[in-house]
Order: sequence, then structure tokens, then C-alpha cells
Amino acid sequence: MSSMEGEKFNHNFADSTPGGLVPSINQASISNSFGDISSLDKVRDILFGGQMRELEKKFTRLEDRLIKECASLRDETKKRLDYLENYIKNEIEAVNDQVRSEQLKREEAIATLSEEQKGINLSIERKLSQFDEQAATKTRELREQLLNQSQSLQDDIRQKYEEILALLQQESQEIRAEKTDRSTLAAMFTELAIRLNSR
Repeated sequence: MSSMEGEKFNHNFADSTPGGLVPSINQASISNSFGDISSLDKVRDILFGGQMRELEKKFTRLEDRLIKECASLRDETKKRLDYLENYIKNEIEAVNDQVRSEQLKREEAIATLSEEQKGINLSIERKLSQFDEQAATKTRELREQLLNQSQSLQDDIRQKYEEILALLQQESQEIRAEKTDRSTLAAMFTELAIRLNSR
């Protein structure tokens, strides 16, 4: 229905009474109006019918094509999303496997280092124990050597002291034996002086 036909059709119903009731419509005018509409439809069908049908076919083909394209796009999108989902899952699994592998390697390395540390600690403890024993042995030997040397030195000093004391006693006795009395020396000197004077 064209705008002019709409205006003509609406014009018959536009006026209303103050009570709001539609006034009685002339049956002849209504049938004339429908007759005009029918003749206009025929004219329109004659003028534009082929084009309208062609447009409807084109719209139908376009709609079918759009439906196919949408279905194809939906399938392609689904395939790509499935592929992307599988790819992400595989990547995540690969990363998880790599993380688990690295974690196992680190745990093994930590266990190995721990065992090595225990071995090093035991070795250090053994060496420290051996060093303590050696130090104690050396200290004991040094003390014994010092004690022996001190005893030997004391014996040597005592022996030397006794020898010196004996030698001093001997020298003293010899000096006493060889020592001349003062009166005898005086007499000898007096006699020597007299002899010298007499000459």
C-alpha cells in the first residue's frame, strides 16, 4: 500500500464523534477503495512484479549463501578453536612435563648434594678426630721429650757441679799443701837480707 493509499484509507477513519465512536462508513466508498487497491496491486505487479521476483530470488540466493557462509565460518571457527584448544593443551602438557622433569632433576641433584655434603662432613669429622689424636700424641711426646731433656740436663748440671766442686776441693788442698808459713818466709827474707848486706 502506497503512502497516498494509506492516507486515503486513513482519512475515512480519521474523524470521530465527540463520544469516541467511529461514524458509519459508506459501503460503496469502501468497495471502491478496495477496488482501487486491487487495481493498483495489479498495476504494481505488472510494472514491478518481475523485478520483485528477481529480487526475491536474489535475496533467497543471498540468504542461502549467507547461511552456507555462516555454517562454513562456524565450522572453520570450530575447527580452529578445537585446533587451538588442542595446541594449548599439548603445550601445557609439554610445559608440565618439562617442569616435572626439571623438578625431578633438581630433587635428584639436591639429594646428591646432600649425600656429598654428608660424606664431606663425615670426612671432615674423621680428619678432625685424627688431627686431635695426632695433636694429643705429639703433645704427649713433646712433654716426655721435655721431661727427659730436663732430667738429663739436671743430671748433667749435678754432675758438672760435683766435678767442679771436687776440682775446687782438690785445688784448695793443693794450695794449702803448697802454701808457706809467714814466719818461715820472714826468716828466709831476713836471712837473705843479712847475706846481701855482708857482701
